[in-house]
Amino acid sequence: MIVKKKTHRSNNWLLKHFQDPYVKAAKKNKIRSRAWFKLAQLDEQYKLFKTGMSVIDLGASPGSWSQYAIHKIGTTGRLIACDILPMKPIKSVYFFQGDIRDKNVLHLIFDSLHDAKFNLVMSDMAPNITGNFSIDMPKIITLSELALKISSYFLSKNGIFLLKSFQGEGFNELHNKIQRVFKKIKICKPKSSRTRSREIFILAVR
Repeated sequence: MIVKKKTHRSNNWLLKHFQDPYVKAAKKNKIRSRAWFKLAQLDEQYKLFKTGMSVIDLGASPGSWSQYAIHKIGTTGRLIACDILPMKPIKSVYFFQGDIRDKNVLHLIFDSLHDAKFNLVMSDMAPNITGNFSIDMPKIITLSELALKISSYFLSKNGIFLLKSFQGEGFNELHNKIQRVFKKIKICKPKSSRTRSREIFILAVR
């Protein structure tokens, strides 16, 4: 009986997913995922990208944010992407594969980039969501704090930090930590982010 309920929920999710207009648009335009539209809408509203910028993309796979960003910053820009999962190559994007919760991977990134400064650090990272937020939120907060650590180290003056997070226990404490590092903070939810989702985005300027 339990298996049937799970299967029914999964089938409903898949049906809604493939009927989603952004999923259809992504497929039609050969975009790697619907997440592309979230970044595009945030960029349209807040003018995140300029030609020649240096960008770090955390949680990059399958690559839609990197796909969008490299188009905006052009060949004179620099884009470093990282994810625990593999990602098909994107021209002019340098990709690290590894789990940044692993100190060795984190040290490798820091050592490779040395003291380079970036104009934008963006994070679309999320753990595998179980639907039980007492389990999910601590994992989400851990990834968010790692993204904050990376942005604190690598962002240039007036640099931008864009973080996907979720509403739930620990979010207010995370928000307070970001406030201590950044001078301007805004919470955003682009229209392509599903209304029923707890997903939100924090946009902060150093």
